[in-house]
Amino acid sequence: MWRVHMIALKSTQIVSKVNLLQPACVSRLLSSRADCCRLPRVDVSRVAPRSMSSLPKGVRAENMSATKIGTHNGTFHCDEVLACFFLRQLPEYKDAEIIRTRDPTKLSECDIVVDVGGEFDPKRHRYDHHQRTFAESFHSLCAEKPWVTKLSSAGLVYLHFGRQLLMQLTQLPEGDRQLEVLYDKLYENFVEEVDAVDNGISQCDGEARYSVSSALSARVGHLNPRWNSESQDTEEGFRKALKMVGEEFLDRLEYYRSAWLPARALVEEAVKGRHQVDPSGELVLFSQGGFPWKEHLFSVEKELKVETPIKFVLYSDQNGQWRVQCVPAGLNTFQNRLSLLEEWRGVRDEALSELSGIKGCVFVHAGGFIGGNKSQEGALEMARRTLQAAARSPASGDS
Repeated sequence: MWRVHMIALKSTQIVSKVNLLQPACVSRLLSSRADCCRLPRVDVSRVAPRSMSSLPKGVRAENMSATKIGTHNGTFHCDEVLACFFLRQLPEYKDAEIIRTRDPTKLSECDIVVDVGGEFDPKRHRYDHHQRTFAESFHSLCAEKPWVTKLSSAGLVYLHFGRQLLMQLTQLPEGDRQLEVLYDKLYENFVEEVDAVDNGISQCDGEARYSVSSALSARVGHLNPRWNSESQDTEEGFRKALKMVGEEFLDRLEYYRSAWLPARALVEEAVKGRHQVDPSGELVLFSQGGFPWKEHLFSVEKELKVETPIKFVLYSDQNGQWRVQCVPAGLNTFQNRLSLLEEWRGVRDEALSELSGIKGCVFVHAGGFIGGNKSQEGALEMARRTLQAAARSPASGDS
């Protein structure tokens, strides 16, 4: 079974032979924007798990190593910590010293510099985003990608080195479709958040209804010395942050590879076979329940050019009964494309069966987004009756 090369507490030796060419996005400055998202050619042999404890050992304030990663000293933030972690997973930087300084002379001696120096130049491996002229996003550097959030040092390093990083950690071959899916998913659901927080980009317009203080960037920030601490040394906190962000990234990668991606295959299979479930094509039947399907459903609909949006999904629950669940209008809304009939909502068991004329009814939630039946056929009939009612009265369908 595949697994991400998780970082262990005990040191293990990495055995690798890697020939990495320059990051693909470097070519943007040398040729065209279309080149920037091309995957570089990489020859990766088997790699043993790397010790997490070996990562912080390279954090030094002095020039002590042949290969050096430069970043700023003082208060640290999630973006440069994550950028350093990414780089330390690559064979050419796995033993590099992390030089934390703002001294231009010391930074000039570094092989790669992130989040400091006032320069973005992939050809020279300089990845700062603080300069007044910098306004790059994933989309501006790689036109086929949709994200327009301004990049931090984490996003810059991920954009230029992310595919090599994932190839190294997963051993997926160059050109594998799963590699690109993971590359996109981990930016959208891990790295982009770090970019936005570091650049002060609000998640919503206006004042937020509540604050989120437990996200990764906030937890990294809490590892800095308190304002009134006797010692203001940030080295120990930086080492802890490097370990923390690394563990969380690897955990997220392992989940997406071992659980999230397999769910996509189930959704795609169900969407392709939807007309066998109902001629309308608006119902899909999953072979099992309990897996993440919503995000995959939206992307599969788009990829397969589904003209009539799917309204309901059916699946069995842990008790052997069947659920009919409404497809939401979007990922971040509680509005449904079509809710179950209003008169059924909040009614249960025999009363619901008598009201609907459908045997084996268990419940319909008061919100109308999900219902249950003892049989697959009963759940299917609940969905069909709702579709039929919506066809007779289209204006009352969505809610």
